Amino acid sequence: MDNTIRIITDSGCDISKENEERYKDLLVVMPFMITISGKSYTDRLDITDDEFYKILKEQEEIPKHSQINAIQFENKYRELYEQGVRTIIVDVINAAGSQTCSNAALAKQNVAEDLKDLTIYVVDSQNYTLSYGYPVIEACKKLEAGQSAESVAAYLEDWARHSEAYIIGFGLRHMKKSGRISAAASFLGELMGLKPLIYLAAEKTEVLRKARGEKAVIDAAVETISSKIIPETPWCVVTTTHPDLEKEFIDKMTKKLGYGPAMVEQCGVVVSCNAGPDFIGVLTRGQERPEKN
Repeated sequence: MDNTIRIITDSGCDISKENEERYKDLLVVMPFMITISGKSYTDRLDITDDEFYKILKEQEEIPKHSQINAIQFENKYRELYEQGVRTIIVDVINAAGSQTCSNAALAKQNVAEDLKDLTIYVVDSQNYTLSYGYPVIEACKKLEAGQSAESVAAYLEDWARHSEAYIIGFGLRHMKKSGRISAAASFLGELMGLKPLIYLAAEKTEVLRKARGEKAVIDAAVETISSKIIPETPWCVVTTTHPDLEKEFIDKMTKKLGYGPAMVEQCGVVVSCNAGPDFIGVLTRGQERPEKN
């Protein structure tokens, strides 16, 4: 393993603390700051996911997370450089939803003049949560196996262009109030007990299906997602506060595809700020989207 390479991601990736510790010699997880009723918390350090879900259910105000700014990235690049790192791969939250990726690229420009032998790849994950958390962990495995930084960066770019996310929505209050998931804002029918299946990728959000009741939307999700996923590719799940429904979905999806999820993690604070505590997230590899110019 090349000790001069590091991967930087952000805490919106929802990888487990165990994986973060397992790959600590390769991986840096930069935390977002979360503001709740005027008080700031550092994600993954000052507040747990379960504590955050409780707050979401008890108060009307929508918490906010700040972007990771260019100065923070620049400081991290310089810190790693002082430790002997000469190649950094940055893979962070969807640029369509946060300036974090742009800030990582700006910081790259800022250090280019005086850190001439530092190579930085900046990848826009084009999605959220395990859509980039899963491939980041796979990228760490590839580096451990001796693959080059260039090939690993290309792998992450490729995954980003294929990444698709689905929200099985049981409650849309936070999604609508946050305004960050536009498809939720336009969804009608909650008073009739309708639940949506929402698609997210890059700049796009869209309601794909709606069904009456929680179990019906799970069946609709299994049918729709299994028809869109590239066969035999990994899929992941993020959970929130509905263990019985989460288990039902995973069991049905596993039976439909013939294999289980590659990763199941609890949805973290960053995504829950905008999506709330009442959904199941499903992350898959779909058809390739064109490269961004």
